[in-house]
Amino acid sequence: MTEPMTFAVRLGAPIARVRRALTDPAELRVWLAEHAEVELPERYEFWGRYTPEGDAPHQRVLHADDDRLRLAWLLDGVETTTEITLSAEGSDATVLRLSQTHFDFNDVVNGTSIRGVLQTFWALSVANLECHLAGQPLLPKVDFTSTDFRGELVIAAPADKVWESLTDSEQASAWFGYPIGIEPWVGGRYAMGGFDSGFAAKVVDLEPGRKMSVDWGAPGVTSWELTESEGKTRLTFVQSGFDEQNPPYAAWAGSVSGLAELRRFHEVPGWQPIWLPEETSATAG
Repeated sequence: MTEPMTFAVRLGAPIARVRRALTDPAELRVWLAEHAEVELPERYEFWGRYTPEGDAPHQRVLHADDDRLRLAWLLDGVETTTEITLSAEGSDATVLRLSQTHFDFNDVVNGTSIRGVLQTFWALSVANLECHLAGQPLLPKVDFTSTDFRGELVIAAPADKVWESLTDSEQASAWFGYPIGIEPWVGGRYAMGGFDSGFAAKVVDLEPGRKMSVDWGAPGVTSWELTESEGKTRLTFVQSGFDEQNPPYAAWAGSVSGLAELRRFHEVPGWQPIWLPEETSATAG
């Protein structure tokens, strides 16, 4: 078994508020899953179309107290372990640390197990938890019963500023929290990990200030389109051109999860990412 996947985030809410969002089934149905039932310390279950293998609940509680929740989660016939811990950071912020066993990046690349979605599933879920706590509209959850990959996000900033942050390598690396090398022209490179990472997707369509499409190969083509109204920008994002028998759920979740920080990058004065850099892993495909 590989080492557990881990990350940590700073959430802008008191620990009691975060604890309630994590344990109230009504709130879980908003930011995490289609269905959720919680009766701690015996029961913590979530399932439905927004959950990997969500035909039925597959979790059981291993440990639960005020600051730690440890679950066994059966996925693809293997019992994995998810652990979430909370620690207060002053009176109005909380650090959430999450660890997940049985995640192997080869499962992302090869599509050999649904466990390949675990890293980006949790990244998107935690990003939506922060949106929920902040009273912001949520990002689209991944529907594991669908191959329709599209969503929208409204950002309180002019389109030219949003465009710059989507196409400038330094800005994109900042809000996504991972190096990105971007050549913003048709035929240019779009390199997760930077231009020296060894692999680069290709910009296949670009209309300056309005839309861009990037071809990732097997995961398909990611397209962004901007429209501005009354000083706000609507960002429409779509993934297409992939094998529908092997949908790139992990890559899509990773791409979408980063967009919460794009919105915060433009809207939060003195912006700092929620992800704690020393414990953050890449969340995109």
